[in-house]
Amino acid sequence: MTSRLLGKTPLIVLAGPSGAGKTSVARRLVAKDEKFVFSISATTRCSRGNEIHGVDYLFLSQTDFRTMEEAGGFLEWAEVHGQKYGTPLEQLETASRLEKFLIMDIDVQGAAQVKSEVEDAIMIFVIPPSAKVLLERLKSRGTEERDRLIERLRNAREEVAQANTFDYVLVNEDLDQLVSQIQKIVTLEDQGALEGIDLSGKIRQFQTGIDEVLDGILK
Repeated sequence: MTSRLLGKTPLIVLAGPSGAGKTSVARRLVAKDEKFVFSISATTRCSRGNEIHGVDYLFLSQTDFRTMEEAGGFLEWAEVHGQKYGTPLEQLETASRLEKFLIMDIDVQGAAQVKSEVEDAIMIFVIPPSAKVLLERLKSRGTEERDRLIERLRNAREEVAQANTFDYVLVNEDLDQLVSQIQKIVTLEDQGALEGIDLSGKIRQFQTGIDEVLDGILK
């Protein structure tokens, strides 16, 4: 598949560590601006809390996911924390027909797959303002046991190291401000006119913060 499938409808990829707030950003964009539509991912993990099939995720069995995968039904898919996640190709085709901006909320692995398939996808990496904020967000879910928490933090450190491969790196400190930044990025006629901010120092600070948080947990 090539980027011609999109026509004049850009594909917006939001990636970043678990707990960065990607889903909240995507949903706020869709609620605020009718030009955006949310891509609903398929997953083999169980639903959490009040999550609804077909609204939050498409909850599939391992067998159904594998069948869809073998049939070429995913734009991208990846295994994260022992569970599979994927973006049904149908999501992209539907958004293209509706002439909407498709917002994908995926992990770094999936983002790399998408970029290889859709060259003109707009790649945005989202990071929390600090490692401490990330830890608080993960803990607030109430679903993360100590070992899983450590795993997510370590993965976050590795994922942030890949942020420089994205078109933009944005800090999710104020949700409305971040949404406005993304609207500006995707609606500029010449996207090259919006220069990215050098956040290399922020990224290094974030990685150091994760190391400190992990040291505290492991003691």
